[in-house]
Amino acid sequence: MSEKSRAGGAAAPRRPRTPSALLKFVMAVSGVFLLLYVVLHMIGNLKIFFGPAAIDEYASWLRTILEPALPYEGMLWIVRVVLLVSVIAHIWSATVLTLRARRARPIKYAGGSYRVKGSYAARTMRWGGVIIALFVIYHLLDLTFGVANPNGVHLEVYDNIAAGFAPERWYVTLFYVLAVVALGFHVQHGIFSGIQTLGWSSNSRERTIKVVSTVFAVVLTLGFISVPLAVTFGVV
Repeated sequence: MSEKSRAGGAAAPRRPRTPSALLKFVMAVSGVFLLLYVVLHMIGNLKIFFGPAAIDEYASWLRTILEPALPYEGMLWIVRVVLLVSVIAHIWSATVLTLRARRARPIKYAGGSYRVKGSYAARTMRWGGVIIALFVIYHLLDLTFGVANPNGVHLEVYDNIAAGFAPERWYVTLFYVLAVVALGFHVQHGIFSGIQTLGWSSNSRERTIKVVSTVFAVVLTLGFISVPLAVTFGVV
């Protein structure tokens, strides 16, 4: 301990905090991994429109990717670990950046709330993330572990989906649709912000990037909600 510290003349140096630019980079990169998974997951879900055999065989195939180089479900576990790390990194970086933004804006506007500029998607990123997190937990209990599904039989994907979104369980379909809409807003703003963070944006390309991110989010949203709506309304 230095003489100044012993004399109480100087406080211990503060730990250097993680730079905000690095946090934004972590959030962008982890978002890329999560978005890639979401797109592939949506494409896989659409196999339900080709009948029970198509989606059930797809679920079985996922567990045998790269066999025998990898054990049964080996690739799935690699994907799960990458997803878990990405989720933790995404939530951590987003939380730290949010807290810093609040500390940097301590004075509230009239009415007791902060006035945030930007798109509707940007203003709803935080609560949208909470809705998505709650939905993911339920979705895992319903269609992955089967404990919240009326059928809940492993690898009977078609029957599990049909039971989970049956007409009498309309409230589950409604929750799914609301969560996916929140995901759409999250993706739309996330793509736009991520491209800026990674340095791929410019003033001349900003409008194009906004249009592309919006179209992408709309297609993703429609792709996801088409499945529960089709089941609930008897299309499949």
